[in-house]
Amino acid sequence: MFEMIPFSRNNLNRKEDFFSPFWNNFFDDDFFPTMHNLQGNIRVDLKETDENYVVEADLPGIKKDDINIEFNNNYLVISAKRDDSAEDKNENYVTRERHYGEFKRSFYTDNVDESKIDASFNDGVLKIILPKLNKGKDEKKKIDIH
Repeated sequence: MFEMIPFSRNNLNRKEDFFSPFWNNFFDDDFFPTMHNLQGNIRVDLKETDENYVVEADLPGIKKDDINIEFNNNYLVISAKRDDSAEDKNENYVTRERHYGEFKRSFYTDNVDESKIDASFNDGVLKIILPKLNKGKDEKKKIDIH
């Protein structure tokens, strides 16, 4: 019979155990940004009330004019751009952890009154209120298992 081994990274391949710490530590060094910082994702909280969907997105260091919000075919798309290219290129940086680039998130939702969507931006937090067309809780039907 086969032995059952819990699935984990350490059990997959023992040959990588020797090199993994060196590889991981190389990219986690102070002179290289960590890999998760390069993704550029916008962190959001989504909340549903009886009357609205509420989206709160953290966009620290981004100007209000550099944020774009679109709602099309039931997709809410939030995009933002951070541009630090105006800095003096002659400065001698030891490390640069602040990065620039474009960030984008999209969400699918239905039952939204497009004409009443409202957005505000305060202290680096973008808040979007998406009013529902059909107010109240959706009626859910319990499905019996046979």
